[in-house]
Amino acid sequence: MDSKLNKVLKGLPQGTVATQAWLEKLGVYRQLARRYLSSGWLEHFGRGAFIRAGDSVDWLGAVHALHEQLGLDVHVAGETALLLKGLGHFMPLGNRQIVYLFGGKRERLPSWFIRYSWAVQIDYRCPRLFDRPGGFAIGHIEQGRFSVRAASPERAVLEAIYLASTNPALEHAHQVMNGLATLRPDIVQRLLQGCRSVRVKRYFLWSAEKCGHAWFQKLDVARVDLGKGKRQLFKNGAFDAKYQITVPPRTEPLPRV
Repeated sequence: MDSKLNKVLKGLPQGTVATQAWLEKLGVYRQLARRYLSSGWLEHFGRGAFIRAGDSVDWLGAVHALHEQLGLDVHVAGETALLLKGLGHFMPLGNRQIVYLFGGKRERLPSWFIRYSWAVQIDYRCPRLFDRPGGFAIGHIEQGRFSVRAASPERAVLEAIYLASTNPALEHAHQVMNGLATLRPDIVQRLLQGCRSVRVKRYFLWSAEKCGHAWFQKLDVARVDLGKGKRQLFKNGAFDAKYQITVPPRTEPLPRV
């Protein structure tokens, strides 16, 4: 086994994608990559992408390559991030689970990722949800031999509310909030102060207060810009005078999960 191939195999965790850009950093240019293909060490995974021969890759292994090899500012977002941490509640929409990915800027995902027929539905967005640039409240979640960038629970629930545009989705976000009793108030405070969406902040605070979480009492809501005027969030819902939003009619405390 030559030294370059050895570097490739050592540096490529099982279940992940090897991009052409990453291979070239190891000195494996196209001609040599074709030789590894013909020799049975690698297999094509799409234009500019390869996997170990005989390996299988899901969306997690592909996302790992996006940020670790291509340097894209992409992270697992919203309830998908909560589910990876065992904090979400899967709500099927259609025939396939939706996986939410957020990018920090308008970056195009590579064609091999876009065109691959994943077992899940990928929803990739680049919202300007927070003022603070970079990866604040974004960490890594271990997935066997590799890790993926994912929003912390504090950030993920704000992202989930941002994504909730229908009555069922807003009710579901409130149910998810009910299980988030261990959020860190200092992180929540910084995220709320940096959040650009008045709608998201108001619903987050209403939901957290209704759930009765202890960390809510440690927030300084006066330092959070909640804008002015009323907002209709929940169509034909009840009006909450404190946060000036329409919310799900049910107001009694949810059973703890």
